[in-house]
Amino acid sequence: MTRNERRKLGMGLLFISPWLIGFALFGIYPICMAVYYSFCDYDVLRSAVWVGPMNYTDMMSDDVFWKAIYNTLFYALFSVPLGLMLALVIAVLLNRPIAGRSFFRTFFYIPSIVPLVAVAMVWMWLFNGDLGLMNYGLSLIGIEGPQWLADASWTKPTLILSSVWQVGGAMVLFLAGLQDVPKSLYESADLDGANPLGQFWHISVPMVSPVIYFNLIIGIIGSIQEFVKPFVMLPGGGENRSALLFAVYIYENAFLYGNMGYACAMAIVLFFIIMFLTWLATRAMGRHVYYAGE
Repeated sequence: MTRNERRKLGMGLLFISPWLIGFALFGIYPICMAVYYSFCDYDVLRSAVWVGPMNYTDMMSDDVFWKAIYNTLFYALFSVPLGLMLALVIAVLLNRPIAGRSFFRTFFYIPSIVPLVAVAMVWMWLFNGDLGLMNYGLSLIGIEGPQWLADASWTKPTLILSSVWQVGGAMVLFLAGLQDVPKSLYESADLDGANPLGQFWHISVPMVSPVIYFNLIIGIIGSIQEFVKPFVMLPGGGENRSALLFAVYIYENAFLYGNMGYACAMAIVLFFIIMFLTWLATRAMGRHVYYAGE
């Protein structure tokens, strides 16, 4: 490396040093300490005491831990595909030359940027078993609505239904992908007699497969880390912990029970769960993703 190259490298590092310092203090350091505390008995008020892998072995016999894992995976299994399908359908409809298209695009996107606490409060009102709009609508067609937030058999479906509020972000990405699909492909399909459904399945879906893959990964990560809505809508995980999600259980151990070491251990487990599911999705989707430049 020449003297001039070293000088340029030094200037570059100097300019990005504020970011590097911030990343080290608020990124790398907390991660390293979380790994360390996961092997400690630590409650914030007292010094950490090294206990080895005890926190991890305790998880194996913690019934609530396994229930939280099951609830979280159940939520992700249904909310992610539902969100992807709904976002893609809306994007396809809004990609057509319809009246008021710009208004509807904005209308469907705005809910995704509303503060989540406010969103959770709205869903609590909608799913209120006595005064909620959902049960009122069902009563108009002669159906007695359930206690959405109080009945253990309905708490997880309620969370899954409430997840559709966040499809706006994925919809915008699908719209961008659909607008990049060459019109000549649809024109050729028309000449060959392909119907709209065939064009969607054989042209639109393959051409936006990179966007589907991206939204799938983001959806998996977001659903596994879901916290605000279940925390606000179903305090304590609902009846019999029926909708206790993993991130909420981490919060309870850290800030309600004062068991920060155990919470850090669960956070590490959460990280590896997300890594595994992301890898699994990549392996499953990799061969089906089409890139136009290839």
